[in-house]
Amino acid sequence: VLTSPLGAGALPGAPYSLRVLQEGHSTPHPDGTLRADGSVTLIRGGPHTLLVDTGGPWDRLRLLELLANEGLSPDDVTHVVCTHGHSDHVGNINLFPAAILVVGFDVSRGEGWYQPNALANGRPYVLQPGFLEVVATPGHTLAHVSVVVRGTAAGTAVVAGDLFEREGDEEEWRALSEDAAKQEESRRWALAVADVIVPGHGPPFRVVREWGEGRAGDDEDGGGPGGRGETPRGGGTPEEE
Repeated sequence: VLTSPLGAGALPGAPYSLRVLQEGHSTPHPDGTLRADGSVTLIRGGPHTLLVDTGGPWDRLRLLELLANEGLSPDDVTHVVCTHGHSDHVGNINLFPAAILVVGFDVSRGEGWYQPNALANGRPYVLQPGFLEVVATPGHTLAHVSVVVRGTAAGTAVVAGDLFEREGDEEEWRALSEDAAKQEESRRWALAVADVIVPGHGPPFRVVREWGEGRAGDDEDGGGPGGRGETPRGGGTPEEE
C-alpha cells in the first residue's frame, strides 16, 4: 500500500463532512525535548457534531476561535472523541461539559455518568450505523481509538490520532508506542479500510492501492483491528440516546 499527500484539510461528504481545524506538528530538539501539538478534526452532518482531539491547553483560545470560524460554540459539539490521553490531545476537553466524551475506551456524558460500551473488547462504538463509528486501535497507547467516517468525497476517512504520527512515519512511530505489535496490527487495519488518514502530527494523506486491490470492508460495516476485516462478534451497538 502506498500513500500520497491529500493536499486539502476538508472533505465534503454525505451525511458527514470532515475538516481538519488544526494540523498537528511534532518537532524534536537537540536537547532531547519534543515540541508537539495534536491535530484537531471537526466532523459534522447528520445528527452529530464531533470534535476529534482537542489539542493542548496552551491553545485554548485558538481552539475557540477555530470553532467560531465554523459558526460553532462548544455547546454545539455533541461528541468529543479523544483518541488517547496525552496532553496534546485532551488538553481542552473541559470546554465541552455538555458533550458526550469518548476518551480512549471510556464513554461518559453529563456529570460523570459513564456508559457501557465494548471498545475494550474490540467492538466499535457506533454513532450512526454505516457512516460514523469509534473503533479501538491500540498500540500507541493501549486504549487508543480512531474515528471512521464513511461517505466523504474521498471515500472512507480514518481520523487516527497517533496511530500514525504523520505520512511516512515508518522509522519513528515505534519509539513512541506502548505496544508496537498491537500498533502495527492497528496500522495495517487502518491502511486496509481507509482512503484517507488524518494523522496526529501531520497533514492528511491518501491511501493509494494498486489496480484491482480492493479496500477491506467495501461490502460490510463496522469492525476494528480485532476483527481484521470482519465485524466483531455481536457487531457494534449504536449509542443510547
